[in-house]
Amino acid sequence: MDWPTWDQAALTAALTGVAFVLLRQARPSRLRAVLMPATLELTLMAALYSIWRMARVLPLDHQVGAIERARDIDRWQHAVHLPSELSLQHFVLDHQWLGRLMNYYYAILHVPALIAFMVWLFARHRHRYAHWRNALAMLTGFCVIIRFIRVAPPRYLPDLGYIDLASRFGWSVYGPVGTGVSDQFAAMPSIHVGWAAVVSFGVVAVSTSRWRWLALIHVVMTMLAVSATGNHWWADGIVAIALLALALLIDSGARRMWRARRAGAAEDSDGDYAAADDIAYEPA
Repeated sequence: MDWPTWDQAALTAALTGVAFVLLRQARPSRLRAVLMPATLELTLMAALYSIWRMARVLPLDHQVGAIERARDIDRWQHAVHLPSELSLQHFVLDHQWLGRLMNYYYAILHVPALIAFMVWLFARHRHRYAHWRNALAMLTGFCVIIRFIRVAPPRYLPDLGYIDLASRFGWSVYGPVGTGVSDQFAAMPSIHVGWAAVVSFGVVAVSTSRWRWLALIHVVMTMLAVSATGNHWWADGIVAIALLALALLIDSGARRMWRARRAGAAEDSDGDYAAADDIAYEPA
């Protein structure tokens, strides 16, 4: 499946950036008030997407140490008694409709679901948008940095019984090493699970609907899909969710510090004005 390339996203960011600058110079109007924040956010998101896709073309498609780290993760998961990805994979192979569903879910939904969530958040809950956008940017940045530590997915360990589910049901986002949408040896952490967690936890945190809890199905299905397809270890998803929690904490902490600094600056200004008034009206 072909997603936009880094240069296409960069061009989109440049064009929307120019549109934002032109809108700033235009006369104030209702249309301008709507388009300005929309073009700014589209510029930021397109730029972030471009950086994420650009990272894939870095010369990192080697597997030095990747297989060994994958085996270490497998041993650690057994030591802490996490469920076996292999058992899940065998289950979906025994139920072909479920195997196809897992394969298509993995290949298709993570980007459209994230886009739909960000558009909904921007349109309906603008005051909460920046918090989740910043967390998304930090999470993606963490994943790009950690990918320098090469980790192979389970499908690269056929000696343990794992297979590439896409080889059975098609619709692979990979292919030969160095091709495809994603990096072959960047299993840790799972960007699929991280982005799904942004969508699911974001809806639960922001929405007031009693049906909002159904959004958690997305992150659960994504966790199952990445493991069943042989593309990720359970640990990859767990680390991604932990990184999202860290990103949200960082953004919340930064916001508290910013508000405290502004409040302190406001108090200092009020104190200066009060002192000036006392001097001006001090009796002779």
